[in-house]
Amino acid sequence: MGGISRNADVRVRRVYDPPEPADGARVLVDRLWPRGLSKADALLTEWCKDVAPSTELRRWYRHEGERYERFAERYREELTGEAVQPALARLRELAADGPLTLLTATKEVGQSHVQVLLEVLREGS
Repeated sequence: MGGISRNADVRVRRVYDPPEPADGARVLVDRLWPRGLSKADALLTEWCKDVAPSTELRRWYRHEGERYERFAERYREELTGEAVQPALARLRELAADGPLTLLTATKEVGQSHVQVLLEVLREGS
């Protein structure tokens, strides 16, 4: 399956940021629901927890910067699993239909699973 177009309007934001009209489809890609946020306030299109890192990997990483490269490798491996493929296909479908915003609760978006997920979607892996 091919990746999303490099021109596709896919952005990454924190779920706590106020929604914007340009967000398009707003998809939470965390395994756990964000603390202190109501489902109504999130204004989500979907909650796609199947593409989030496993609980084991998330706990191992603990957002420790020195572990990021190994985390990214291990997460990429998880994203090749058969059970994840329908969720990846759904995200590609949403990206093809218009703007897509991948949402996460993490504070360090640049060193999070969402950046890896975006790369994988673009690569078509």
